[in-house]
Amino acid sequence: MRLVTLLLLLPLFITGCYQQERNCVNFHKGTFEFETFLNGELTKTTFVRNDTIEIDYFRKKSDTASIRWINDCEYILQNLHPKNMAEQKAIHIKILNTNKNTYTFEYGLVGSSNKQRGTVKKIK
Repeated sequence: MRLVTLLLLLPLFITGCYQQERNCVNFHKGTFEFETFLNGELTKTTFVRNDTIEIDYFRKKSDTASIRWINDCEYILQNLHPKNMAEQKAIHIKILNTNKNTYTFEYGLVGSSNKQRGTVKKIK
């Protein structure tokens, strides 16, 4: 009986102790790529980030946003030169886990419960 109980509880102990890696500070600065499907087409954004500024390059255009780090794994992006009302809204980004040169993140407009996920690759 003890063996059966132990076998049933063992997976809970193993998964309960597992914690995903979150070395977010390694991703505060650098050059990154993000791929996503936009209108059924795979598109790539490249961006360069330092402590306070992020410059995005998408379809031969660049955009600059300020960065305000909330903690090591969360930050707020605010477009510095918005062209419309939608671009004026800040984006909250939370790094969920890291792995060597990639991280998985969740993002959405500040104050919105609608979140999306993506993966970023550090290239420099």
